[in-house]
Amino acid sequence: MGSSSRQDQDPAKILWAPWRMEYIEHCGTPEKGCIFCDKPKQNDDRSNLILLRGGTVYVIMNRFPYNNGHLMVVPFRHTSDMGSLTDGERSEMFEQLEVCRTVLTRVMQPHGFNIGMNLGRVAGAGIADHLHFHIVPRWDGDTNFMPILGHTKVVSEGLERTWDKIRDALKS
Repeated sequence: MGSSSRQDQDPAKILWAPWRMEYIEHCGTPEKGCIFCDKPKQNDDRSNLILLRGGTVYVIMNRFPYNNGHLMVVPFRHTSDMGSLTDGERSEMFEQLEVCRTVLTRVMQPHGFNIGMNLGRVAGAGIADHLHFHIVPRWDGDTNFMPILGHTKVVSEGLERTWDKIRDALKS
């Protein structure tokens, strides 16, 4: 009688992150090609989470976000070398980072941001062959015990709903 089964637990006390299984399964299987080159060619922006297309760069949501609203600004041109970016690419990347920061501030009201780039696999780049900037909204208290004890991140809103909110704000 002392132990309770999962079915007996209050559903409000169970953390569900079904999208996380896709990430776990994905980690062991490298994708063929370059997702940052392939996704924009598919012309299915919603399912690929592409929010905005510029002249030389585009904005895409991270499918495995660190936090709600985690976006990436990516050049269309395949390169891992920051020095190879044209002046136009560099300028547009920073312009789009500012657009993203402004829209995320309006839509999600974060208390701050992490903005950066991991260059090379040893620096933490999951996709090292195609450089990209991350912009991650942050809120007071969003780093809690979960990443430390449970090796789990809690993202409280579905990707499609976040995509809709940010895309609508980008259009206005």
